[in-house]
Amino acid sequence: RQADGRKVLRSSIREFLCSEAMFHLGIPTTRAGTCVTSDSKVVRDVFYDGNPKNERCTVVLRIASTFIRFGSFEIFKPPDEYTGRKGPSVDRNDIRIQMLDYVISTFYPEIQEAYSDNTIQRNAAFFKEITKRTARLVAEWQCVGFCHGVLNTDNMSIVGLTIDYGPFGFMDRYDPEHICNGSDNTGRYAYNKQPEICKWNLGKLAEALVPELPLEVSQLILEEEYDAEFEKHYLQKMRKKLGLIQLELEEDSKLVSELLETMHVTAGDFTNIFYLLSSFSVDLDPSKFEDFLEELTSQCASVEELKVAFKPQMDPRQLSMMLMLAQSNPQLFALIGTKANINKELERVEQFSKLQQLTADDLLSRNKRHWKEWLEKYRVRLQKEIESVGNADDWSTDHVKVMNSNNPKYILRNYIAQNAIEAAENGDFSEVRNVLKLLEHPFQEAESFQEVKEDAEEEGATATAAVCAQETRSRQSYCSKPPLWASELCVT
Repeated sequence: RQADGRKVLRSSIREFLCSEAMFHLGIPTTRAGTCVTSDSKVVRDVFYDGNPKNERCTVVLRIASTFIRFGSFEIFKPPDEYTGRKGPSVDRNDIRIQMLDYVISTFYPEIQEAYSDNTIQRNAAFFKEITKRTARLVAEWQCVGFCHGVLNTDNMSIVGLTIDYGPFGFMDRYDPEHICNGSDNTGRYAYNKQPEICKWNLGKLAEALVPELPLEVSQLILEEEYDAEFEKHYLQKMRKKLGLIQLELEEDSKLVSELLETMHVTAGDFTNIFYLLSSFSVDLDPSKFEDFLEELTSQCASVEELKVAFKPQMDPRQLSMMLMLAQSNPQLFALIGTKANINKELERVEQFSKLQQLTADDLLSRNKRHWKEWLEKYRVRLQKEIESVGNADDWSTDHVKVMNSNNPKYILRNYIAQNAIEAAENGDFSEVRNVLKLLEHPFQEAESFQEVKEDAEEEGATATAAVCAQETRSRQSYCSKPPLWASELCVT
């Protein structure tokens, strides 16, 4: 993008809102102090489709204890055996020592104090701590359906914060293979790959710390600590999201997996289904159970939404040619496409074909059957909780309280951010403020959602009638399943 160093209004608003949203969700993150825009313009191709436009330049003030990243230590990388490329500070171990001393003494003072007489032990303790922080961070992301989008080593904080909000996205319909980055063609940073890629990045940090921390020491720490810490924190958080506050049973992991599988096959809204579960009770009578089931299945994708989700992305002739090429010339095929992408496209074609025959009633019946099966398992698990306590009423109150403080009602969905951006691009920043106000209280019911009026003279312009109408429509949906048009929204 010509390396002009300019950030534009739409991406700045997204970063500003999301970093604040993450903070109020209780997830370690950089903060946003201000978002300042100007009349200066820069040319950007928004969707990389050959249709560039002028956009207003904007600056976000990011706040954090430090912006040192894993990648900061890769400036010492030796020459690559294939490309010959090397870090700008190769062979400067004196700088690596200075950086390590600074990071540990400033941001991990307790480690510095505990191991002041043994540098290797100190560095190992530091690596162990950042490994555990990173594992807990990505577990938190998974539990709110947050996808970062570009998890390279330069987007990983040395103190375990969520850093650099680029093509991020919160999942709407639960899809473990969800990709929020339009340019991530291989799914390297897909939702279900985030724990794995963060561990890989820690491995690269370990390589960058040699010789100050021998690789055999750091690799052992990584293997012993990362997966165990992730799984422990993830399950603890999921228990809270399901209101399992009394017992910790081995079967809980399976219950969570079966919930996510049910959510996947029914195309359920990740945020709203968790939020709804707090109103499920073990002693619901049959009529109320049916009402609950109706509400739950209303958060699953419609036939129309599924058709959008599974619409084939390749022309049939192109797909046919790719399949022929894969058989006749595998070497050439490997250069222009991947087997995984072709298999995924074939699955889309199959799913899309099935959807042509599926009626809304058939889909509802199927979804209800899946959810009934899981809710019965959930009911049995909750019954075990109740049987283990003396006072069921007290347990019920605490159960709901814990669920409501761990399952957000409001997240920064893409279409909500887009509504705020479009209003701001028309000179009206009130919607940005409205959305920010909601995101500052993600777990609470909004008592009222008053539009924040901007001074027309101060802002220089007001939103058009169309934008205002869109805002009114969207505000009614901020805590509900996104509208159909949102499923076609492309955000990079």
